Amino acid sequence: MKKGLLIVCGGIEATHGIARAREMGLHVVVSDGDANAPGLKLADGQIIASTYDSGGAADAAEHYSRAIHPIHGVICMGADVPHTVAAVAARLGLPGLSPETARLAMDKLAMKERLAAHGVPIPWFAPLRDAADLQRALLERGRDLVVKPVDSRGGRGVQRMNAGRDAAEAFEAAKAQSPTGRVMVEAYLSGPQISTESILLNGVGYTPGFSDRNYEYLERFAPWFVENGGDLPAQVSAAIRADVEATVTAGAQALGIDNHNYKGDMVVHDGKAHVIEIAARLSGGYFCTREIPLSTGVDFVGATIRLALGETVAPADLTPAAERPIVQRYVFPQAGRIAALHGLDEARGLPGIIEVLPSKAPGDLIPPATSSAARAVMLLATGASVAEARANAERAIAAIRIEMTREAA
Repeated sequence: MKKGLLIVCGGIEATHGIARAREMGLHVVVSDGDANAPGLKLADGQIIASTYDSGGAADAAEHYSRAIHPIHGVICMGADVPHTVAAVAARLGLPGLSPETARLAMDKLAMKERLAAHGVPIPWFAPLRDAADLQRALLERGRDLVVKPVDSRGGRGVQRMNAGRDAAEAFEAAKAQSPTGRVMVEAYLSGPQISTESILLNGVGYTPGFSDRNYEYLERFAPWFVENGGDLPAQVSAAIRADVEATVTAGAQALGIDNHNYKGDMVVHDGKAHVIEIAARLSGGYFCTREIPLSTGVDFVGATIRLALGETVAPADLTPAAERPIVQRYVFPQAGRIAALHGLDEARGLPGIIEVLPSKAPGDLIPPATSSAARAVMLLATGASVAEARANAERAIAAIRIEMTREAA
C-alpha cells in the first residue's frame, strides 16, 4: 500500500509540490476550504476543510485515514497554517511540530519575545494597544518603523511609517488584517533582505534556499511592503551568508524546531544578520517548489515530505550541487477586473524564460497593490549570470499586457 501524505492547502502555489508528492509514489490527499482549489484536482483524495480550522481539519484527516486510506505524514505549503499541520500530526500520531512551536511560528509578537529571550538578533519591537501607542513610538523612535498585524500572512497589513502614513490609519489597517485584532510595531532595519529555506536535522541547520529579496517597488506601492520575487544565488559574501544561516538556525532552535523545515525572512543591517520572521512551513511564491531545485538541484520539497513521513534525510540531500542563476518576478496590473491576458506565449518563447504562470484569469478582480494578492502573473528566468537572468525577466514582463475593464476593484 502506498504511504499517504496530507498536504494542507490546494492553492496554485502548492500545485508543483503536490505534483512532486505524486511523483514520489505517494497517495496524496489535499485539504482546502475552496472546493475549486486547483491542487484538489491533482490529488488522489480530497478533503474540503478550511486550512485555518485546525480542529475541523484534524477531524476530517482522522476520518479519511481510518475510512479511506491511511495518512502517514502531513505538511503545508503556500499557506501559513502550521497550527493545522500540528493538530493533524498530534491527532494521528505523526512526526511534526509541537502545538506550542506552531503557535510561536504564527504569532509574530510571541515569536519576537521568544527570539529576544534567546538572544537572537531581531529589530526593536513592541505591542500596540491603539493608535496612541503608535504615535508615542513615532515620537520616541522616529518614523523608520513598521506596523504589522500580529497574526496575518502574505504581507497583508504591513506598512512602513516613513512613507508619511497616518498613525490612526496605519493602526486600523493592520488591525483589520489580524484575526485576533492585535497589532505590533518594529524598527525598520535598512540593508539587504534575504529569504532562506532550511531544514534542521538533529540540531544542525542546512540552508539550500538562499535568495535576495526584491523590493524594487517600495516607493511605488508605499506605504505597503510588496515583494517582487527574488534572485538566486544571493549576491552576498560567504561570511554574510554564514552569519545569516547561523542566525536563522538559532532562531528556529529557539522556537523549538528540529527535524523539520523552516523559512526565514532576514535582513543584513550594519553587516549583521537579523531575523524579521521565521515560518515553520514550506514557503509560498514557488521558492521551495521551483526556484531552489532549479538553482541548486536540491529536492527541498521531497526532503520535507520524507521527514514528514518519518523517513531519513541525509545532509547530502540538502547540499547544493550547482548555483544556476534563477530570477523570479511578478506582474502587477492596475486595480480592477481583468478583461484579457495578452503576450503570455510570446513571453514563454523568449530567451532564458523557464516558466510563465498566470495566477489570475479574465473576470478576476485585482485589488489595490497592498500585498501579494495583487499579483497576476509569475515568471522564472535564467541566464549566464543573475544580471542576465534579470534582463531576460524584464523582457518577458514587457511582452505581457493585461487588459483591464473600467470596473473599479
